[in-house]
Amino acid sequence: MQHPKHILVIRFSAMGDVAMTVPVLRALTEQYPDLKVTVLTRVFFKPFFNDLKNVEYYSADLKGKHKGILGLYKLSKELKDLNFDAVADVHNVLRTKILKFFFTGKKVVQLDKGRAEKKALIAGKTFKQLKTMHQRYADVFEGLGCKIDLSDPSFPKPKTLSTKLKGFISNKELKTIGIAPFAAHKSKMYPLDQMEAVISRLSQKDNIILFGGGEEEIKTLNQFEEKYNNVSSVAGKLSLEEELIIISNLDVMLSMDSGNAHLAAMLGKKVITIWGVTHPFAGFAPFNQPYDYALLADREQFPLIPTSVYGNKQPDGYENAAKSVAVDVVVNEINESFQLSEY
Repeated sequence: MQHPKHILVIRFSAMGDVAMTVPVLRALTEQYPDLKVTVLTRVFFKPFFNDLKNVEYYSADLKGKHKGILGLYKLSKELKDLNFDAVADVHNVLRTKILKFFFTGKKVVQLDKGRAEKKALIAGKTFKQLKTMHQRYADVFEGLGCKIDLSDPSFPKPKTLSTKLKGFISNKELKTIGIAPFAAHKSKMYPLDQMEAVISRLSQKDNIILFGGGEEEIKTLNQFEEKYNNVSSVAGKLSLEEELIIISNLDVMLSMDSGNAHLAAMLGKKVITIWGVTHPFAGFAPFNQPYDYALLADREQFPLIPTSVYGNKQPDGYENAAKSVAVDVVVNEINESFQLSEY
């Protein structure tokens, strides 16, 4: 099958899902250097694609001029001027289905979300590793004639830190650990008292940079910053592009099953994740990480895990499932990761 010359890739949200497209697109454009790619997404995510060769970005204003069916029709007319010859829908929601309707004559392949397999996993009918979302994205491009090998990925070099950004790293001689304690749902979060204990111990010998957003999160992270040496919070202080530059200079990221894990992974960082009621078997683990880097809640104590794919559903008593991951386990895993130059 002859592959297209120009692929329109559609992925509107959420942040982690958009970030997961990046290593796949990097592999795609490296393995097909004559291919042009245009990514259609929200303007907020534009910095994700800055380092990708032959990848251009197009902004979808879904709350403004591209809102509703008429807005999507207008968007389709704008996009047709780009002269793409194939569409990779790696979102596959109602909005993208409507948009694709206007692309008569273009070859279109859409994401298979694996809903049946995920439903069986949540229901406890099976407990096995499902296809990763990265591979599901890759399968879309294979359907367009571009088979991708994700087994030997490359990543960009760390970005140069500006004087402003250097100010967030207390001691240049120490390792630098990013910590993102929050997630969209409480059931995916490590209890804050335990996370504070992790920060307290690690900050005695390493730099800690805290990530988050929202008024309450910023307040909590600023309190940690004031309380412990070698701890800095970037929450509410930097643009997304500046945060990505900081992340590119980390030695390791500690995160929940959340967007920050995927931001670090797309930049080739080591990413240690703590999991509550969700589980890596659903396919949402960060890219190219050893399985040991996923610190899982105790399934003997919480046998119904995973209770949902996204962490938005759980039975009573499962809200603090991540509490079963001991502080020592988290600290030791981070320290052990420093011993591995490659993984």
